[in-house]
Amino acid sequence: MKIKITSDSTCDLSPELIKKYDIDILPLYVSMGDDIKKDGLEVVPEDIYAHVEKTGALPKTSAPNLTDLIELFDKWHKEGYSIVHFSISSDFSSSYHTACIAAEEVGDVQVIDSRNLSTGQGLVVLHGVDLAAQGKTPEEIKAECDKLTEKVEASFVVDSIDYLHKGGRCSSVAALGANLLKLKPCIEVIDGKMISAKKYRGRIDKVIIDYVVDRLKGRDDIEKNRIFITHTKCDPKTVDDVRAKINELYPGFNEILETTAGCTITSHCGPNTLGILFIRK
Repeated sequence: MKIKITSDSTCDLSPELIKKYDIDILPLYVSMGDDIKKDGLEVVPEDIYAHVEKTGALPKTSAPNLTDLIELFDKWHKEGYSIVHFSISSDFSSSYHTACIAAEEVGDVQVIDSRNLSTGQGLVVLHGVDLAAQGKTPEEIKAECDKLTEKVEASFVVDSIDYLHKGGRCSSVAALGANLLKLKPCIEVIDGKMISAKKYRGRIDKVIIDYVVDRLKGRDDIEKNRIFITHTKCDPKTVDDVRAKINELYPGFNEILETTAGCTITSHCGPNTLGILFIRK
């Protein structure tokens, strides 16, 4: 059986991983004023920063449309593939529901709601790749990935809440207070939704290490297959320090994968955001 793994672009997998596992990525749309561009193909995070600096306004992201999804599924269906498609959490976007409609139209497509975003979604995608390599059927891949979504632990530390404020996810009063106190919030994905968790204080490089300690210290319930370090425009030294701290606190991961977040996370969180994302046992 030939199985094609596809995903929307919010999975934030690196070009190297996409090529290695032959995953077909369907871009979301990013609107910057009157310009509407395809995430990762026609617009990259540096364009987001430049737009915000120039205009003071955040871009808006929107899901692939029905035609996009039908064309994607139909292309692989005509080549004799069964398709397993992964989407950003249905609580964040219409991408999942639109993909389900397209799947009914084309046939032989399993659609998985990752209940996550960024490499939280990417972890579920790669699990699907692993299952396909093991010879699992599309139905078996969907069933196992649906269960896995409850075990993905995704979180990020945000340096500045300016982007969250501009995007309407934080009030002006809260933003002013956080900036005055130099607070760095941790954002977690719980049951498919983003929530504000612990708030850190201090320099972002120190805060990030404190956050990693909080996520990993004393744990024995984490799968050691792979862990992601996903960030937006962070200092390479900070990323290296995070990698070292992971190896110190929870040695033995088969893969520690670094990725730069795409336009969706960048638009919501801004620069110097970093998260470690993994799967619980």
